[in-house]
Amino acid sequence: MIFPIYELAEARQSILRRRSWAETTYPPALLQGIDRIFAEPLTPEQAVSRILSDVRQRGDAAALEWSQRIDGAKSTTLRVPAEGCRAALDRVQPDLRDALKQAAARIAGFHRRQPAHSWMHVDEAEGTMGQIVRPLASVGVYVPGGTAPLPSSLLMSAIIARVAGVERVIACTPPDRITGRIPDVILAAAAITEVDEVYALGGAQAIAAMAFGTDAVRAVDKIVGPGGLFVTLAKRQVFGTVGIDGLPGPTETVVIADEHADPGWVAADLLAQAEHDVLASAILLTPSRALAQAVEVEITRRLETLSRAEIVAVSLESRGGAVITPDLDSAVAATNDYAPEHLCLAVSEPWALVSKIRNAGGIFVGDHSFEVLGDYIAGPSHIMPTEGTARFASPLNVEDFVKRISLIGLSPEASKTLSPIAARIAKAEGLDAHAASARERILP
Repeated sequence: MIFPIYELAEARQSILRRRSWAETTYPPALLQGIDRIFAEPLTPEQAVSRILSDVRQRGDAAALEWSQRIDGAKSTTLRVPAEGCRAALDRVQPDLRDALKQAAARIAGFHRRQPAHSWMHVDEAEGTMGQIVRPLASVGVYVPGGTAPLPSSLLMSAIIARVAGVERVIACTPPDRITGRIPDVILAAAAITEVDEVYALGGAQAIAAMAFGTDAVRAVDKIVGPGGLFVTLAKRQVFGTVGIDGLPGPTETVVIADEHADPGWVAADLLAQAEHDVLASAILLTPSRALAQAVEVEITRRLETLSRAEIVAVSLESRGGAVITPDLDSAVAATNDYAPEHLCLAVSEPWALVSKIRNAGGIFVGDHSFEVLGDYIAGPSHIMPTEGTARFASPLNVEDFVKRISLIGLSPEASKTLSPIAARIAKAEGLDAHAASARERILP
């Protein structure tokens, strides 16, 4: 069955079960590819470590060599001239150019509403306390390429960095395997977002270049953006040298639906998610078995019309399906446990469920707020927490591009009042120098 139907208990042990990094198993084809490229059996983590180390030591030459070996890139230069981005913007179809600009305007408008400001509290007796908010100096955006170039991911990250006040924003994206060039649609998005530098570089080698710097690529302070397995593993390994937004894994959507939902619309939303990747998760939670069966029929009927039908079929068979729940509250509880990237509420009274949702990257309320609009133009960034990290993480936002500096300006009187307290705590910790420093302020 292309779209399996599970009971809730069964689903908790299969498609709703989260697995740790340590439990990750890799497809044989992936491991064989690593063996072919490196001429020895390595885990993906080991392969990424090799690439990072090589780029750190040899810079541009290593980055170009790995791009050739892994991606088949033919270019001998990394940077795309600014005029190349402007020319691409002129080349794309006018309706596409207008769509990208409209999406950019909505993304900027949404994120300008997010508070990220300095504050200061002045008290005549105690002095001044506060926080200073400063934008990061430089940010690198990774833009996925591969089977589907994603200009939307560039819009959803670079625009927010600009809103936050980041001075230097660069982008790395792999060139097309056939043409050897970055697709015009991505270069057009770079022109619209006024990215400072664009590099034809993908994979772990791109993350290495942005983290460590090369002759061509000046290092950044933080790397953001989704990517494939090698990109995610590379971000994990360079964290600490640079900041990262998170470790986004394969995309995922949960749809909670009741018996009133339109099975065709639900099927359309699940298919849209499943076509991203064979590892994508598209899951329906519903108390209506009749709806689940109707959705399965719709998916089967529509699948053969899709250009990425093979990817969709693998995704749905292995990581997707319908889950029959006792009621909507049980569906909400299962969702909170799963903590999906996207949650769509296809029920007759969706707002009644919103207050019950604790863990989700984004909530799409009702039939007309479907997830595809969130992918492109609704406004919030589509770069959202995956792999259950919505339990503690947030979608990419202005906060990701600023840092806070604490400001302490105590008065002499407040210092004398607080110093004995600090000295007592320091003594309990066995830190004599700390205690002595505080006692110095107590003495007249």
